[in-house]
Amino acid sequence: MVDLGVKDHVYLITGGSRGLGFAVAQVLTGEGARVVITGLGDSVAAAARSLGGDDQAVGLVADNADPGSADRVVAVATQRFGRIDGALVSVGGPPVGTAMAVDDQVWRDAFESTFLGALRIAKAVAKACTDGGSIAFVLSSSVREPIAGLAVSNGIRPGLAMVAKTLTDELGGSGIRVNGLLPAYIATDRQKELASLTGGKPPDNALGRMGEPEEFARAAAFLLSPAASYLTGVMLPVDGGALRLL
Repeated sequence: MVDLGVKDHVYLITGGSRGLGFAVAQVLTGEGARVVITGLGDSVAAAARSLGGDDQAVGLVADNADPGSADRVVAVATQRFGRIDGALVSVGGPPVGTAMAVDDQVWRDAFESTFLGALRIAKAVAKACTDGGSIAFVLSSSVREPIAGLAVSNGIRPGLAMVAKTLTDELGGSGIRVNGLLPAYIATDRQKELASLTGGKPPDNALGRMGEPEEFARAAAFLLSPAASYLTGVMLPVDGGALRLL
């Protein structure tokens, strides 16, 4: 078994109270890391308790769209655990809809939360990583190929991926790695919602099945960890072979 080298490291995980974010928090805490997870609603505190309690996990109610959230949650991480080593920046999925049907305000709200919110978090974490670190953006296969009925994701996520690649160059000299994850066909509540767009057809990927959240989480935890110390600027599909592009 590969030692990820994350024992006593501290990671911020946005959207960490459920879905893919929570699965990553489970893997990291299982490897001895400490986490600060954020989300909306009372489920955040309960999720943190299930990860090991106050010694290993802190849960904060925070909205990525709030301009003050990034600095606040990073401050809590450093005050509570004395350091921060990186972040999984998961912002949830933008609303469904076609480019012709989605109105301007939906685009504005999604840009504030999915794009600017993610960028603010990455910048705040990078400033607090005093001895190198690792930032991973949870994006989507829509970075590489458009997904029918997800015009907002198709429009915003590729731009965020390019910002992540830009940060790779800007932060590399400080020993901070920046990567992206491109999930598809992972069995989450979001995927169940999207299944209605395809009529519940089987996954169109090489493995012919849905992935489990923990399968995504192991890939994400590796990218965040010192075990991936020479990987930066990577956009890693975690999709069972759905993308046919090089």
